[in-house]
Amino acid sequence: MPRYRSIDEILAEEDELGLLDVRIRARAARTPEGERDAELVREVNRFFERTGHVPDPEATGYDEMRLGILWAGLLARGPAGDLADADRNGLLSGTPLTLTAEPPPPERDWREEPDEGEIPASLDDIFDDEELDVSDAFTTIKHVTPAEDRLVPDHRAEFYPCHDFDRFREMFERTQAALEAGDREVRPINFNEEVRVDEGSLFIRKGLLTYVAEKAEMTARAGKRDHRLRIIFSNGMESDPLLSSFRKALADDPTARAIHRHGLGAMDPDWEADRIDLTGTVYVVRSRSKDPAIAEVSGILLKIGVTTQEVRRRIADARNDPTFLLAPVELVATYDLVNLSWRKVEGLLHRFFDAARPRDLWITDRFGRKVYPREWFYVLPEHVSRAVQAIRDGNLHELEYDPESQTIRKKKP
Repeated sequence: MPRYRSIDEILAEEDELGLLDVRIRARAARTPEGERDAELVREVNRFFERTGHVPDPEATGYDEMRLGILWAGLLARGPAGDLADADRNGLLSGTPLTLTAEPPPPERDWREEPDEGEIPASLDDIFDDEELDVSDAFTTIKHVTPAEDRLVPDHRAEFYPCHDFDRFREMFERTQAALEAGDREVRPINFNEEVRVDEGSLFIRKGLLTYVAEKAEMTARAGKRDHRLRIIFSNGMESDPLLSSFRKALADDPTARAIHRHGLGAMDPDWEADRIDLTGTVYVVRSRSKDPAIAEVSGILLKIGVTTQEVRRRIADARNDPTFLLAPVELVATYDLVNLSWRKVEGLLHRFFDAARPRDLWITDRFGRKVYPREWFYVLPEHVSRAVQAIRDGNLHELEYDPESQTIRKKKP
């Protein structure tokens, strides 16, 4: 490769690639005003070639009217500079060239009423128009639960005969007599009022005395806390709605009433005289969920619950109940309670096995929210059996459950 001693020697070499062949573009001779006039002339020429005539300032179409007004203004004041190169059809001279192509028909006036056949009857008619190119992304809904699925409740409360109505018969008779004597008062329930509902609460619904016998373990529906209730009616029927559904039913019933006592409210020693500590049943179930995280520990993962209802009815809708992990369950064992408060028994069992409660157990409900059931424990059926027997014997307080060795042992002194 030759060595150059100066730039002149480099420039003296033959320019094989044409790198030095630079052409300087001449500056535009028009002023900014002249360039705008030239662009207007070009646009009018394009319009002339498309329609066969210059734009009319009185045209019914907006685009032609706008262009016609600008064109008339240009002709009135005179173009700025020579625009012959932009006026390829000689429009500025007043004698335009003759076009060989037949101009298209004039556009319809936007103020005219459209024909009946041109009016779409529905959105489908609009989207089916071949001239309208609409992406499927604008007409197809994805990742949305169909309306018919959203309206299906997880569990529909039914009315059925109360199998132990004799326990409530006397209470209903006393309440009816107190109402007739004026010893109890009723209060209307306002629409959309969130009524306080506790065990032992009394209402009038659809003309029947309505008693809240059980407020079962807490669950979560649509991200909100809820409870399954056991409702007894004075006609011998019962139902098991959710607390939220029962409140709505009371608020929607114009004849609904809440029954209260005269007195000092909760300070009155007889304020909860209607509450009945029902003898119930301890039930133990095992999940039949197909979720791998639950199925692999189903042998030692048990739900411990207490209910005053028939156990088979309580677990019948387990696949729709978050407290049952939204899956069917297998009934492992039941233990009848006699002269014991079912609520207190449930609390004792849950506290006794608290160390065996899984801290990371959760499921996703149908709304995509996480639910953390609190009634499941890593225990064996024999552990529950011994704990229930200890409650019956009155010595559960002397025992403790060791999750490491999975045994029940005496507490250390």
